[in-house]
Amino acid sequence: MANTATLKIEGKELQLPVIIGSEGEKAVDINKLRAETGYITFDDGFGNTGSCLSKITYIDGEVGVLRYRGYPIEQLAEKSNFIESALLVMNGELPTPAERSSFSQLLTANAPLREGLVRFIQSFPRDAHPMAVLSATLNALGAYYPHLASNNHQNDLEHFDEAAAIAISKVRTIAAHTYRVSKGLPFNYPNPKLGYCENFLHLMFSEPYSEYVPTPEVASALNLFLLLHADHEQNCSTSTVRMVASAGANLFASVSAGVNALWGPLHGGANMAVIEMLKAIHADGDDGTKFIAAAKSGKGDRLMGFGHRVYKNYDPRAKIIKTSFYKALASLGIKDDPLLNIAMKLEECALNDPYFVQRKLYPNVDFYSGLIMRALGIPENMFTVMFAIGRMPGWIAQWREVAANPKLKIYRPRQIYVGEPQRNYVPTNLRQG
Repeated sequence: MANTATLKIEGKELQLPVIIGSEGEKAVDINKLRAETGYITFDDGFGNTGSCLSKITYIDGEVGVLRYRGYPIEQLAEKSNFIESALLVMNGELPTPAERSSFSQLLTANAPLREGLVRFIQSFPRDAHPMAVLSATLNALGAYYPHLASNNHQNDLEHFDEAAAIAISKVRTIAAHTYRVSKGLPFNYPNPKLGYCENFLHLMFSEPYSEYVPTPEVASALNLFLLLHADHEQNCSTSTVRMVASAGANLFASVSAGVNALWGPLHGGANMAVIEMLKAIHADGDDGTKFIAAAKSGKGDRLMGFGHRVYKNYDPRAKIIKTSFYKALASLGIKDDPLLNIAMKLEECALNDPYFVQRKLYPNVDFYSGLIMRALGIPENMFTVMFAIGRMPGWIAQWREVAANPKLKIYRPRQIYVGEPQRNYVPTNLRQG
């Protein structure tokens, strides 16, 4: 196979290296294109641009494959858990029992928040969006742990395990405290005897005289939700983390930027959009039948939670989370919820109606995750926060990959200028209109 591609431009022939990834992905290396020809490429939205070489996550959207560090997501979902998979994503290998134990101790030790951070969260208006609070508080961690946020990658990498544990442990505490503030409720303190997911639910929902104890099925569903969101290649928020990291920024500043990118409704808001769609269908007195018919005619609203920009086959995460979702519902005794009934109607149509099957509009992970969050009692404005908790290991791993690159260059995309050509300044008294 040729290891170069030939580009002919303005009578000049240029040989460009071809890069082949470990899974056979092919790319043309255009690093020298501008220097040698004066040209750049134009790729609106970077849909065909490889922005980096990465060893973390592999996706083949055509056949529905997702792997963390080479391990199929199906195997991890069946045999692993969120924290073990987080260590795999961040470090490159499944942890030994000693490594797992050591990291668990770091998570437990770093679960509480400093009093200053508690007051910081309390200082926001009660109706502040939790993503705004999350981003600001994660960034503020750098002020409380300056030895981990020196903006010197070499120094920060020497303390990587501590910084990673702080980010993963405190993100759930920040989220839960933000929720409690919004409801005017007292804070709960982390319970060192509880697992990661059980502790988060305790922080969210326990009351002074009534400790929240989730069913095993609920804890398992939340664990699976987080595991399935741990990383997903170079999406908007992950690319943002890498962009900020390339400037030499510390881990906390970089993941805070990731939160802001995730907050965008076109990225992290899809699971909330599913619930909003179901509410709108229910308010219209529809069981989903009219909505489906309108969607097929092209005259209706967009069908949220179906299809995926990357996956042109069934989203592998949706297949996995679906079973856990139904088990959690059964353990909670939820059998006849109107939104759930509509969702199941939509699912049935999408999986069996030739219109959807031919277009590969299968339910994606957002379809089920929104329903799971609702069943667990997570308010809708917290859905994207839950996404951020799950994605934290991936952001951390991506930051590490950038920070550890000895040939690091600051990311600097080019542009094609289409504005006005050079023109001369017009004095105020001569301007018309």
